[in-house]
Amino acid sequence: MTMRIESIQDLEKLQKTILARTDPEKARIRICAGTGCRACGAEEVIDAFNKEVVAQGLDADVEIKATGCHGFCERGALVVLYPEGILYQMVKPEDVQEILKKTIVDKELIERLLYVDPVTGERIAYEKDIPFYKRQRRTILGMNPSIDPEDIDDYIALGGYLAAAKALAEMTPEEVIAEVKESGLRGRGGGGFPTGLKWETCRNSPGDARYVICNADEGDPGAYMDRSLLEGNPHSVLEGMIIGAYAIGANEGYIYVRNEYPLAVENAKKAIEQATKYGFLGRDIFSSGFELDVKIARGGGAFICGESSALMTSLEGKPGRPRAKYIHTVERGLYDRPTNLNNVETWANVPLIINKGAASYRQTGTEGSKGTKIFSLVGKINNTGLVEAPMGMPLREIVYGIGGGVPSGKKLKAVQTGGPSGGCLPESMIDLPVDFDQLTKVGAMMGSGGMIIMDENTCMVDVARYFLNFLKDESCGKCLPCREGIKRMLEILNRICEGKGEEGDVELLKEIGHTVQETSLCALGGSAPNPLLTTLKYFGEEYVAHVRDKKCPAGICKDLIIYTIREEQCNGCGACAKVCPNHAISGEKKKPHRIEPAKCIKCGICSETCRQQAIAAA
Repeated sequence: MTMRIESIQDLEKLQKTILARTDPEKARIRICAGTGCRACGAEEVIDAFNKEVVAQGLDADVEIKATGCHGFCERGALVVLYPEGILYQMVKPEDVQEILKKTIVDKELIERLLYVDPVTGERIAYEKDIPFYKRQRRTILGMNPSIDPEDIDDYIALGGYLAAAKALAEMTPEEVIAEVKESGLRGRGGGGFPTGLKWETCRNSPGDARYVICNADEGDPGAYMDRSLLEGNPHSVLEGMIIGAYAIGANEGYIYVRNEYPLAVENAKKAIEQATKYGFLGRDIFSSGFELDVKIARGGGAFICGESSALMTSLEGKPGRPRAKYIHTVERGLYDRPTNLNNVETWANVPLIINKGAASYRQTGTEGSKGTKIFSLVGKINNTGLVEAPMGMPLREIVYGIGGGVPSGKKLKAVQTGGPSGGCLPESMIDLPVDFDQLTKVGAMMGSGGMIIMDENTCMVDVARYFLNFLKDESCGKCLPCREGIKRMLEILNRICEGKGEEGDVELLKEIGHTVQETSLCALGGSAPNPLLTTLKYFGEEYVAHVRDKKCPAGICKDLIIYTIREEQCNGCGACAKVCPNHAISGEKKKPHRIEPAKCIKCGICSETCRQQAIAAA
């Protein structure tokens, strides 16, 4: 039976007991079991390890643990061998027997499973030496590879819940708020509002009850930071919520999580159950007289429910629609009572601040943005995955140092930060420090941390169209500027990409964009024009080419493309003709071929197939 923890002393004693069961010299195999690695077969790899250690008689000498996300998602399934710290990537079940025999028993490396640096071609054996990991500062994500998210004892072994114990047993709510204010922590969900100030306002707002909510309704395309944290280390989020609830005087909390995140839902549920058994949730936590119950609420997948007031109306069982911003949720939120909402990453930062102190936390980051930030680094980048970097790290270091640069020797064209409502920044801004204030100055935003890399073959007009198309479907339709303005901007962009753009379209786009930005009810509409306005500002020549010259410089917009074959480069191999789905290519063997424009459907398969690069899009 799980004993109830009544004090800091009880918790420290439990931590020592757990650590005493661990042999630091024992071979430890950690397998990423996050959603990304599961998609790459991690569950089968885990099963294979569990069976093979028994078959080889190593079950007494080897500890196997399925953990949360390690971050290097495109390289899954990821397996790390400790105490050496050897990283094997893209591991399959058929590799398991060899890993145990060669590396665990014979202490030999398996070359084919090692990471290969895309720049130098060097094979790197140790996780700490791989640039993707070496250049990060993983203060939040760094716990994931050591924790089985289904086992609370793993979190406690690393000092888990000591911050909550300290806050409840040794600090007043006002002292907790003062420490968080002093730390400079800003909300990681998008707006970057000072967390401590938010808590203070909520505590001081009149009301007979208060609520704390964790916003895990992560809806940005390509973003999965909150999912990976809640999947991999749910107790860090719960601990942050306990501290926050104590600080503002709330006795009821909710984790609002996307229903499309089943593993995050499952692990968060188990974490709540385990924390309750130890007495970290429920009545009289740490003998302080404070009580807190936390429940899971599943979102229906509406992007608008990432907005605070829309999320709360959804929690109440109503359609998720935002309210006017002059009604502050810290004063009148859930059920019209004071409510404090922070996202997953913000809550996970709180225990660090209480444990190490505000002064220590402030040492990382810039003057106005403290701590680290987790980004999902995706798109045209060699190293795709979750990246945790100190605030203020230049884009160059993230893209080239951590991300390994753009694949296939292509040039970087743009970086889009902040999700579908973020801004697109040109390559000329590659040395921009990444923090809340610097991104805002250039028309972009931090958002929740999505970072999409685009290469020279990206059409920025099409990018703006893509994001507006997404936001059109996600607008709740409550206010006219957002509902109609996004549609009108999208209609104009569709015309431009179809070669039907007219003089004055660019000016009209700017006018509508600024109007929607300034008059929309909530942040979705207020930020929706960002992709359009930043591409107009930094890539205006592409709009001119589309409207005036009826050309797409990147060769993406099909209605503006004509595929031709350069005779001097075509050797008549016929590969393009074989793959053409509409039989638009003809020619004799070993002689230059030609494309019939009337038959060409502009799919681009011929261009991708041609090894001579003889097919051009103009």
